[in-house]
Amino acid sequence: MTNSSPDIKVFSLPDGLRLVHRHEPTETEYFGAAVNAGSRDDPQGCEGLAHFVEHVLFKGTERRKSWHIINRMESCGGELNAYTTKETTVVYTVYPSGNFMRAADMLGDLLCHSVFPEKELDREREVVGDEISQYRDIPSEAIFDDFDDLIFKGSDLGHNILGSRESLDRFDTETCRRYVRENFTRRRTVLFYAGPLPPDKVCRAAERFFSDLPSAGITPTRTTPPPVGQFDTTVCLSNHQANTLTGARIPSMYSDRRWSFSMLSNIIGGPGMNSLLNVELRERRGLVYAVDSTTAMMTDTGLMTIYFGCDHSDTIRCRRIVERVLNKLSDNTMSERFMTAARRQYLGQLTLASDVRDNAVMSMARAVLYFGSVLPREEVIARISDVSAQSLREAAGTLLESGLSSLTLT
Repeated sequence: MTNSSPDIKVFSLPDGLRLVHRHEPTETEYFGAAVNAGSRDDPQGCEGLAHFVEHVLFKGTERRKSWHIINRMESCGGELNAYTTKETTVVYTVYPSGNFMRAADMLGDLLCHSVFPEKELDREREVVGDEISQYRDIPSEAIFDDFDDLIFKGSDLGHNILGSRESLDRFDTETCRRYVRENFTRRRTVLFYAGPLPPDKVCRAAERFFSDLPSAGITPTRTTPPPVGQFDTTVCLSNHQANTLTGARIPSMYSDRRWSFSMLSNIIGGPGMNSLLNVELRERRGLVYAVDSTTAMMTDTGLMTIYFGCDHSDTIRCRRIVERVLNKLSDNTMSERFMTAARRQYLGQLTLASDVRDNAVMSMARAVLYFGSVLPREEVIARISDVSAQSLREAAGTLLESGLSSLTLT
């Protein structure tokens, strides 16, 4: 056991399985599993398999039919859910306190004993196929995966999480079972719990219901994406507005510089209405309805992007303003007064985000999955407080030196 803070404890269970426990005297509980396997672990030719498996985990186990699974937690007022990212699959349930054993039994059954019946796979292929079609109809969402395809071209990060209709046809029962057997292993899984139960009860249940989780599988063979040249691509889709995404690669989640890039992203396009780009593009000029900046940091690389949607005739003007804001940050050292305000705002936003329990609990699990512990709040404050005006300037300079690539869907 290790302590990340007084109310958060990390336990090592047999054969490498870990559990992170957060004691909260609440009337609802969270219990789930975060697995170090995502879309970049899709076998070649089976792009979209990780996401598809996440869907069909709920379609039947050795003990339960699909109907029993969907009613198991809902019958007590709970919810069962899952999602997939580039490197992680999360399966979890939230439910009224007092139903933990029901939740642990259900999740253990899903991860250890799912059977992936062919009839259910055929039905789910249609569901995911519709999801692919609907996603293509929303350019403001599709552009993010299209941009990934370009900036990570030639790597396991360079394909849509959903896959394609062609790849869906290759997924059968044995393909899904093999993927789970090889990737959903004890050493690649972190269980997480938040609620009023004591750690010893949660640990005992975890050992009981997840005892059949494989001890050995395959080690992720993730290769850092090769460099790609700067690109400036426009795709005509006859949209009513132009959607633009511009950005560049940044260091991975293990780099100390991640704090500087996170703060830079928050300053120029974070959720605050006072972000630099929202002020310049929307408040002062009325050029866009929305503009935001995001960072995505994986185990071996990262990406920072800036999105905006505007009238077709304003695209070039908006891009020039984005570059001008970045150039200003790169060429000038911000005053300490500016930095103090930026740190205070960022820390305040993180505090608000931590009050959204599902986000906080799953972030806790991902931290243990990739770092082995949950960073105490005091250390997070210290790391953000250590971001200097010079490091912020260097982060902006790195983006510009890398050469901002752009994709526009018109």
